[in-house]
Amino acid sequence: MCSMTGPRVQRGRRVLLIGDVGKALLDARSVDRRLCEVHENVLDGIDAAARNVFDTIGVVMVSAPNQLGSVLRALRRSSSARIVLLARMHEEPAARRLAAQASGEERLADEYCLCPALLASLCPRTAGEQVMQTPLESQISDLKSPISNSPILTPSAELEPRQRHLERLATTDDLTGLRNRRYIREFARQILDRARRTGGRVTILVFDIDDFKHYNDVYGHVAGDEMLRQAAILMRRCCRSHDVVGRVGGDEFAVVFWDDPRRAAGGGPRERRSAAAEHPTEAIFVAKRFQKALGNADLHSLGPKGEGVLTISGGLASFPRDGSTAEQLFERADQALLEAKRSGKNRIYLVGEPQSDIADLG
Repeated sequence: MCSMTGPRVQRGRRVLLIGDVGKALLDARSVDRRLCEVHENVLDGIDAAARNVFDTIGVVMVSAPNQLGSVLRALRRSSSARIVLLARMHEEPAARRLAAQASGEERLADEYCLCPALLASLCPRTAGEQVMQTPLESQISDLKSPISNSPILTPSAELEPRQRHLERLATTDDLTGLRNRRYIREFARQILDRARRTGGRVTILVFDIDDFKHYNDVYGHVAGDEMLRQAAILMRRCCRSHDVVGRVGGDEFAVVFWDDPRRAAGGGPRERRSAAAEHPTEAIFVAKRFQKALGNADLHSLGPKGEGVLTISGGLASFPRDGSTAEQLFERADQALLEAKRSGKNRIYLVGEPQSDIADLG
């Protein structure tokens, strides 16, 4: 791509994309180069930001895994453009932190989008502004709503709020606000790919509420729903900020424990572990803390006798010792959960341990 010299000038390009857009955008092949400038090389992208004026800079996080903080600081120094991170599911905790305004710290990004996304989601319009459509956007604008037979709104008109709404519907459990089964499974797959490359560990906890059907039958479904919401709140409070908690069906929940993403974003050295390493103590600690918190919960929906009556049974499986894929880890954790049920409930079992119940571990 031809470079430009001299002071910053406006050349009609509104968006700068940095990194491998093919890994981030659904419409990467139809990106209009009149509206966008694309640099797969990160250093070339920083140079372009310093020499041209852009409204928005989109940074593909996977393209700068080890120096992302430095890249964003360089973009902040050289451009006043809005910076949007294009994040895969397992990169969302790091993206959320980088886009947050922490006290005394520089805000390195303005917001983030989960990938794959459409280019239009990076380009919010101002009032009355006409934005050229990519071929993919033109195809979408020609579609008719199956309900009203009216044209579906084009991505360039109102895609951003609609896309975020659809993302929530596709990835979030309505009742609890946790991630749903689809998100948890895909997140586990992605984070295991990362763990294989970096020598990290991943632990999956699967658990459900003991005798939940009994509570539903005795107290009603409204009370049962409230129990599930309370369990979700407690589990999130007990987990670390980067761990991912989800409801995978009925009263069954799952948590994906993984290495602190700040290490992957340049926040410190990576810790390599052997395949024979024992289960991460952090996951066991969180599971124990949640068991205690749930047992002491004040569940008003169950009446005056509802305090401290809930218990859970669960199973813990870790990569790489218990499985190499998300499917294997979930299967092993489910097996440990069933064994915990058969052994009397109110316990969380580890896969392949002589002392299976985490309550027996020091």
